[in-house]
Amino acid sequence: MKLVYHGHACFEVEADGKRVIIDPFLSGSPVSKIKPEDVQVDAVLLTHGHGDHLGDAIAIAKRLNVPIIAPFELAAYCAKKGAQVHGMHLGGSHQFDFGKVKLTLAFHGAGIEDEDGVHEGGNPCGYLVTMGGRTFYHAGDTALFGDMKLIGDRHTIDAAALPIGDNFTMGPEDALYAVELLRPRTVIPMHYNTFPLIAQDVQAFASAVRGKGFTCQVLEVEGSLEI
Repeated sequence: MKLVYHGHACFEVEADGKRVIIDPFLSGSPVSKIKPEDVQVDAVLLTHGHGDHLGDAIAIAKRLNVPIIAPFELAAYCAKKGAQVHGMHLGGSHQFDFGKVKLTLAFHGAGIEDEDGVHEGGNPCGYLVTMGGRTFYHAGDTALFGDMKLIGDRHTIDAAALPIGDNFTMGPEDALYAVELLRPRTVIPMHYNTFPLIAQDVQAFASAVRGKGFTCQVLEVEGSLEI
């Protein structure tokens, strides 16, 4: 499995010739280095409907004629905008052509804001994506929660992307505790330094993770990791 980081909370996951993108906030991102029209994937996964996660998902899915995988209410919104969708919900899993997807809890908001106002977005989620015999946990935007231990107990996590920006999500201290609950083989910090409000010292976080005996990989924008 290859992970490519496009900044903020956006990752591409590739294995066995298949590729998916998670939370493609690209054209509006101050840190992204790729354009939505450069994306070539087999599916788009969304953790929730906030603009910095929904991003360019609908445009990408419609251009490529690939599904948006998302919690049911968010999927229904995307379908009304003309996208092909596959709705799921918390705790559910499904085997796709590219691999297996399971939705996990995430504690956050999920309203969808567009030119017509704010729409019901259902529940936010995280994802366990299994492709090529490896499992990637994308926590989504979330607070620390105790059931992360269940996720770690029940799944072998090869890499976990955890938000550390604080204010809207876990900060570094809570994310460090999440690492101990999840016990991933590799930790990847995300959702930090995109905007001044979520600025963090990522190297200090990485050092703290390593001090707990875990591996931490800080990815630059467009950096990649093979797991």
